Amino acid sequence: MENEKTVKEQLEEREADTGTPSSEGTRIVFIGDEIASGMDILPGFGTYRDGEKIYSKYVGLIRTGDRVVSVIPLKGVYMPRVRDYIIAEITGATFSNWTCDINSPYDAAMSPMDVREYIDRGEDISKYYTTGDLLLVKVTAVTKSKYINVGTKDPRCRKLVGGFVANISPSKVPRLIGKAGSMINMIKDRTGCMISVGQNGLVWLRGEKETIAADCIKIVDEFAHTSGLTDRVSEYLDKKIGKVTPAAIQTESEETAGDGSNE
Repeated sequence: MENEKTVKEQLEEREADTGTPSSEGTRIVFIGDEIASGMDILPGFGTYRDGEKIYSKYVGLIRTGDRVVSVIPLKGVYMPRVRDYIIAEITGATFSNWTCDINSPYDAAMSPMDVREYIDRGEDISKYYTTGDLLLVKVTAVTKSKYINVGTKDPRCRKLVGGFVANISPSKVPRLIGKAGSMINMIKDRTGCMISVGQNGLVWLRGEKETIAADCIKIVDEFAHTSGLTDRVSEYLDKKIGKVTPAAIQTESEETAGDGSNE
């Protein structure tokens, strides 16, 4: 593996070849820009792999480790706060903790003591949560050096099985939830979907009409700054599902009650 190069080495070579600053925190990349190549380099937050090459998902700044490259978006970055409920993806497990992608420039850690399950000392923790698992977790600690700790002991936290994840700018999450939950409950009731909204801008959906629910989230993300947002989403639902009476909405709500979708 003599020809393997770290992300930093690849960036330094490009800087020398092009004369463009490419070091961490200085080079701005755009959506679809190639950042690194090689199967020994791992795609981190804000990136994706296509073959041996890694590309940027966002307009942002490069963040690197020796074998991991990430992109920090210039807009809409989620900065963790204690007591936030967020959606996390397990990205690795050691003998002592899990690492989690939390849609932030910073990864989070979760130890066996932070989860609801009882785990014996020395037990293989990957039997409980493994790479790719999605969880609704609570942020339990944020240090000055940005060490983030999350856990699942809160009754609202759980593993999210099936469905898929949609994205919204973290700053627009309050608009998606709505006053007293009005917006998100309307989307749940009309689509019959289970929906969990993370304050980090990730939204988990599962149900027969999850594509329609995801489209509603896109509408909120695009038009959050405008008035009449509830009417806009309601009109879209009328178009896709058909108009319903208040009684029908109540019936749908009762049918989906107790499915864990009211987080």
